[in-house]
Amino acid sequence: MDKQHQRQAVLDILGVKSQRSTAKELGIPRSTLQRYINEAKQKGIDAIKLVPNYDNARVFTDGKENDLSEYLRISSRMHHGLTTVATRELAYQYAKKNNIAIPKSWEEPEIAGRDWLRGFMTRHQELSVRAPEATSIGRSTCFNKVTVRKFFDNLESVMERYKFEPCQIYNVDETALMTVQKPPKVIAARGEKQVGQITSAERGVLITMCGSVNAVGNTIPPLMIFPRVHFRNHMIIGAPVGTIGAANPSGWMTTEIFETWLEHFIDHSHSTIDKPTLLIMDNHKSHVSIRTIDKAKENGVVLLTFPPHTSHKLQPLDRTVYGPLKKYFNTACNAWQLTNPGKPITIYEVAQCF
Repeated sequence: MDKQHQRQAVLDILGVKSQRSTAKELGIPRSTLQRYINEAKQKGIDAIKLVPNYDNARVFTDGKENDLSEYLRISSRMHHGLTTVATRELAYQYAKKNNIAIPKSWEEPEIAGRDWLRGFMTRHQELSVRAPEATSIGRSTCFNKVTVRKFFDNLESVMERYKFEPCQIYNVDETALMTVQKPPKVIAARGEKQVGQITSAERGVLITMCGSVNAVGNTIPPLMIFPRVHFRNHMIIGAPVGTIGAANPSGWMTTEIFETWLEHFIDHSHSTIDKPTLLIMDNHKSHVSIRTIDKAKENGVVLLTFPPHTSHKLQPLDRTVYGPLKKYFNTACNAWQLTNPGKPITIYEVAQCF
């Protein structure tokens, strides 16, 4: 129906006709007609827009919406598909990041409206709301031929496209360092049933170390995450040259901290659009954010993730680096304990032992 007939329908109802009869006569959905009438009463008949609601609810430009659509597709391929609620939250965050004017109704709940999502999905037919397959232990989330083949197909695809040299291929992963070390083996009298060794304390505190190594053995200075609200530089005294630090009450990696690490990685790998790097990582949710993907794209960092629950078999750092690293770390902690009798190892000594 053209706009003239829609306008006439609104005028009829504002006069004497009923909504039901007018909607039926002209073939206009009652909900659409009701919206036009409400707007006409508030703004006047000449001020209302007689367009579909999904077009009325536009907030982003076509380019920005295409970026959102691409991010949703990338997240799905990385096994982190967003729910409708998470997508609305993402839209709010994206608008705030880009200083885009948003409806007042988005502000207090910090989430985009349902109308916006309906319009967005209507405009982007390449997207659909899908029920993902259950990720059971025996199927797609575990180490099997199907998931492993898919990963190596993706790896082959990016290698053919970018022709990466070994020095341009990096793996990143986190590991836990504890203030209570695992004691090394010691020499004792044969036949003794129990051999003791002093450790720092009975229960340890966790510090997360994020490391990255390329295929020729070069390393990126690590990031250490401390279980504190605020990071202080003295926490990393004695750490390897170039180490950076961050703080989080849990001591674990977060989206914001990983974004900081990615900037650190770009600085040290010298990744650019003209000389890109490949960064292989697990698909933890802290690694997948719109800011991370944007930052990576802007600086020539190609992201490739392992399938869920396969890191223990596929991740190079897990398989070959972190095991020996922790043995050396435990030995260093044990040596510190022997030279500082009676003192427990705290988070402030971990960096120098590392």
